[in-house]
Amino acid sequence: MALVPMKVLLENAEKNNIAVGAFSVGNMEMVMGALAASEELNTPIILQIAEVRLKNSPLELMGPMMISAAKNARTDIAVHLDHGLKFETVQKALDMGFTSVMFDGSLLPLEENIQAVRRVRKAADLYGATVEAELGVVGGNEGEGKAHEVLCTSPDDAKLFCDETGIDALAVAIGNAHGNYPVLPQLRFDVLDDINKMVETPLVLHGGTGITDEMFRQAIMLGIRKINIATASFDSLALRASEYCKSREKANYFELSAAEAEGVYENVRKHIRIFNMQSDI
Repeated sequence: MALVPMKVLLENAEKNNIAVGAFSVGNMEMVMGALAASEELNTPIILQIAEVRLKNSPLELMGPMMISAAKNARTDIAVHLDHGLKFETVQKALDMGFTSVMFDGSLLPLEENIQAVRRVRKAADLYGATVEAELGVVGGNEGEGKAHEVLCTSPDDAKLFCDETGIDALAVAIGNAHGNYPVLPQLRFDVLDDINKMVETPLVLHGGTGITDEMFRQAIMLGIRKINIATASFDSLALRASEYCKSREKANYFELSAAEAEGVYENVRKHIRIFNMQSDI
């Protein structure tokens, strides 16, 4: 179909009371696996990569591949920079053709976060790109080895933040965390409900790995329109690669590559069906 702004997919999700899946990728096999699931289920998705992953998967290599894959896909695909930490990285992604960018100023004081996101908003507008930002602190870590304690998003601050920045999507903290959960999280659906009632901006749930199907569905009913999945895809790829290598006396690269793509495909397919609010999974 086409490479599209993420805002288009969020609007469709709002219209149909579902969530669009945002799947982190780190190599060609992850891109191929995610697109295979998207095309099989005829469901648009978001391909994304976080700034902290760029030391392993350089933007100058991953970016063009993600964009080319989206342009040649049979479904609508948005290409998103996740958790941008520096304005220079956001600008580089925009110049490259990303249709969506996130600036993560969640650890900054509120006013500094607002000012930083305004700058990103101004830059993204020149490209017609979607802007996501985060308020509150999502727990865990995004790959940099620094764990953060959860700080739930204030509904009042969320309204002020959205009004002052004009963002297209707001990532909220409601007890969710990046990475694998050591125990099942206790998501604050009461906080999410309050935020949803106070802002019109589509809401985003980070740290989707390990959250139950029912929790996903409840979050979607309370306004979540984008859900990030990263660790589950990395884990699924690694598992399938390990299983393949253990099953062969001598590994074949091309078979290994196919196994990696299959692992990501299976994980993305499963989550797309959940986010589409399908019960027959």
